[in-house]
Amino acid sequence: MSDKKELKISNKSDRPDNIVLRDHLLIEKSMEYEKRLPSFMKDYFVYLRGSVAVSTRAAYLEDIIFFCDYVVNESGLTDKEDIKDLTIEDFKDIKSRDINLFLGDYCPRYYKEKEDHMMVYENNNRALARKKSSISTLFKFLYRNEQLPTNITDGFNPIKLPKPQPDAIKRLDIDEVMIMLEAVESGEGLTEKEKVYWEKTKLRDKAILALFVTYGLRLNELRELNISSFNFSRGEFKIYRKRGKEVLMPINKTCEIVVMDYINYERPKSEDLPEDVQDALFLSLQKKRLTARAIRQLVKKYTSICMNTSRDKGYSPHKLRATAATSLIQSGFSIYDVKALLDHDNVTTTQLYAAHKRNVKRDIVNNFEWLDEEHEHPTLEDIQDDKNR
Repeated sequence: MSDKKELKISNKSDRPDNIVLRDHLLIEKSMEYEKRLPSFMKDYFVYLRGSVAVSTRAAYLEDIIFFCDYVVNESGLTDKEDIKDLTIEDFKDIKSRDINLFLGDYCPRYYKEKEDHMMVYENNNRALARKKSSISTLFKFLYRNEQLPTNITDGFNPIKLPKPQPDAIKRLDIDEVMIMLEAVESGEGLTEKEKVYWEKTKLRDKAILALFVTYGLRLNELRELNISSFNFSRGEFKIYRKRGKEVLMPINKTCEIVVMDYINYERPKSEDLPEDVQDALFLSLQKKRLTARAIRQLVKKYTSICMNTSRDKGYSPHKLRATAATSLIQSGFSIYDVKALLDHDNVTTTQLYAAHKRNVKRDIVNNFEWLDEEHEHPTLEDIQDDKNR
């Protein structure tokens, strides 16, 4: 029997308990990672705590453990047998070439021996770029902190990422969005088995889909919503973005109606729920906060209906984020307005969605001609003859 006690949060901030608990669990994970790493990195751990989001901190430390494990067990760069025993002297012997071999030769495809089989792992360029970023922050810090004599990161090979193509962006068309919302309203397109659950969750699912296609929320931004996130009298609700940003969003009439309908007519009353989910907005039939997996499944189900395809070909919540972006731009909103709403780090990301508007511009100018089709256009030779007369 486990001696691990139930975790209670003493929350004296204005942030909801579920957000505080989420960050606490990430901090706990980071602290466990730090215990596995060498002591000479202690200053680096302190730097991460004050400079990056808790999720980024955990991701960086996980990548660094992976790199140190490679140094000890695969590289031949040290005679240490445990990553905890690595010293700054070991790191002084690491050159840019060693990092490039790690990223370019080992990481793309490596093997780990299990008890009864050999496991093969693969990393694409996006994953390699993240590992490179994690390692770069460490080596740059150790150099700035005067623990390493040189900054070797300038010698790291570039990792080419595929340039996103506007035409490759998957999203629903506006008429498909309407079919999707009608499906969740009427149950049309669902199997008999699916309709059993739909009868109990249709108001919840409708509210989820409406919030996704209106605001382009990220999956966790939606999942972490609480009843207390909404202030209907002021017409706004609060979400927690990446890197812990707290943002107030105005709520439109459609979303206000569907959320209120779900709370009033389908969601269990808070007093009948366990304390830890009394404020959680979207609940499962088991009266728990809806999981990310469950949200993905319901989005795939309803998007597959509107696209008339199989359930496994349905779209993810991120495709509904793309749907929101392109719909807003096609409705005339500027890319800067859409960037602010969707919380893109860079306007170039938003511009990818704006590229879908180019055909609209072409249709407009093609249907706005100043000259009749029968009008005879002068040739270059005619214009030159006129000049010579």
